[in-house]
Amino acid sequence: MATVVSDLTSRSRTSGTLFGSLKHRKIIGSLLLGLVTLIIYNPAVHNSFVNFDDPGYIVTNPHVHAGLTWETVRWALRSTEQANWHPVTWLSHALDWQLFGSRAAGHHYVNVLLHAICVALLFLFFVEATGFIWRSVVVAALFAVHPINVETVAWISERKSILCMVFFLLAVGSYRAYVRNPGLRRYLTIVLWFALGLMSKPMIVTFPFVLLLLDYWPLERTRFGSDAATAQISPNDGALSQTSPWRLLLEKVPFFVLTIGSVVVTMVAQKGGGAVRTEFPLPVRLMNAVVSYSLYIEKAIWPSHLAVLYPHPGNMISLWEVIASSLFLVTITYTVLKFRQHRYLVVGWFWFLGTLIPVIGLVQVGQQALADRYAYLPFIGLFIAAVWGFADWAHARKIYPLYVTTVVLIAIAGLAIVTRIQIGYWRDSSTLWSHTLEVTHRNFVAHDNMGTVLLQEGRIEEAAKHFQAAADINPEDPFSQLNIGVCEKQMGHIKVAIAHYESALRLATDPMLRSTTFGNLGAIYHADGDLARARENYEAALSLHPENQFALIGMGLITQSSGDVAHAIDYYSHAVEVAPSDVEYLLLAQAFHKIGQEEKAQSAFAKAKMMSPDLEAALQETNAVLQEKH
Repeated sequence: MATVVSDLTSRSRTSGTLFGSLKHRKIIGSLLLGLVTLIIYNPAVHNSFVNFDDPGYIVTNPHVHAGLTWETVRWALRSTEQANWHPVTWLSHALDWQLFGSRAAGHHYVNVLLHAICVALLFLFFVEATGFIWRSVVVAALFAVHPINVETVAWISERKSILCMVFFLLAVGSYRAYVRNPGLRRYLTIVLWFALGLMSKPMIVTFPFVLLLLDYWPLERTRFGSDAATAQISPNDGALSQTSPWRLLLEKVPFFVLTIGSVVVTMVAQKGGGAVRTEFPLPVRLMNAVVSYSLYIEKAIWPSHLAVLYPHPGNMISLWEVIASSLFLVTITYTVLKFRQHRYLVVGWFWFLGTLIPVIGLVQVGQQALADRYAYLPFIGLFIAAVWGFADWAHARKIYPLYVTTVVLIAIAGLAIVTRIQIGYWRDSSTLWSHTLEVTHRNFVAHDNMGTVLLQEGRIEEAAKHFQAAADINPEDPFSQLNIGVCEKQMGHIKVAIAHYESALRLATDPMLRSTTFGNLGAIYHADGDLARARENYEAALSLHPENQFALIGMGLITQSSGDVAHAIDYYSHAVEVAPSDVEYLLLAQAFHKIGQEEKAQSAFAKAKMMSPDLEAALQETNAVLQEKH
């Protein structure tokens, strides 16, 4: 056992013969870490899709359903759907759908596999950069099993964060190779990985700053003042010449250019998608950022009451919380700088602080105060500082390696157990939102999503209570107004439903939400025989979202009732491209039949028959739709 943890409690980096040579130990360590990750996250493959982002990203996205085609590639490169520009992520989902279709297990397993790859890459980087085998194992193991990362791995729509991390770690690994043996090809490889990471998710815009931290430690390409006299021996000493800070900055210029470009594109996409919030003034956002830093550290140490969304407190943040958090952060920063001869403390702490800046809420995106998924990259810094600091503390006090090993194993095992429990909360939408409502307060987003689950199950009155609770918490929430309208319509309260739809339109800025609301209004007027107002609302819905399936069908029915069957066919054809169903194909078949195109009519009917679980019921529903008062 003492041999196993020799580099946790001593300065030896390559001593010991466990598993043979250093190269073999790195290979075996990578494989074991990957295997442990796969075992711990295996329950995730039994989870389903959830109703939070998964529909728009995967389940109902026609471009993703098309699989990997040139048209999908072109769309992915142009699309800013979901208020992001991340073409690599879209292509990943498209490949998944091509391989697994609607079977959620396959999509989940790819997330788990990519997380295991990240764990192995993280381990390999720190082994290569520091020479410490077991310290690197522990850092990677903490990253693998910490419950804060469950959201990123168990939520299929967060594929973007894991993909981004894969490319980030490939980039830092390539950077280490470039530092050891500079060359244009190696440098361009770093640029390529970084660009692909940004095209997966702009989470890594701080990459050039991370490289500057790595230049300080563990690569030790530069030293500052008295720090040079106290710096610890590095495996790079004698192998690398010191480089001036200005030259290191100049070396990062292409990465800064890519970062600036990514920030601009992201802001345009998020503003266009209505994701950027403006209801919180800058002082409130600053106060929340300070408190959130402390909350992240609390969750790193004691990861309990984890939730998919933590409501933003707005003006309810107390001054004492801000002061206490500020003093806490300043104290840690002062301590880290005081003991800066331990370079890993400086790197770990500023890695955590710096990589959280883009998502700490200074620019408010969404309704959350903080998010577990935002910690995926920043917590690596805390793990570095904690592991190296604990190892050096134990070595200085000559603590027997067996005791150190026991503490480490207990900590990792405890985190792994909590992670397994946390994965279970992602089993399905109902479980996810029930848990979220249990561990958070005044969470109107959770009420909205729980109401949606109940609405889909036909439990209209229960759903309406959750939507009303959401509206009571946040009267400015358009989603709850829209869904109260849906419930009221299904209960036969048409005028009340219209009033709530109109309230949703006054409040909503998101184009997709507005399109859905216009489509619902169109359906109400259509059913009431007011075709002019129905057409007006359907057209408004399609102007905002040309692939609004229900608006397409509505416009098809209206144009067909006016005798323009050819244009009705265009609408029906578009609808079956967006989200094919048996009823839509039957509508298309009868329209082709009306204009005498029997071959096309038979083809559409055959597709309806092939995909319908109950053709007779689908025929009855189609006839009912066509016989409604127009």
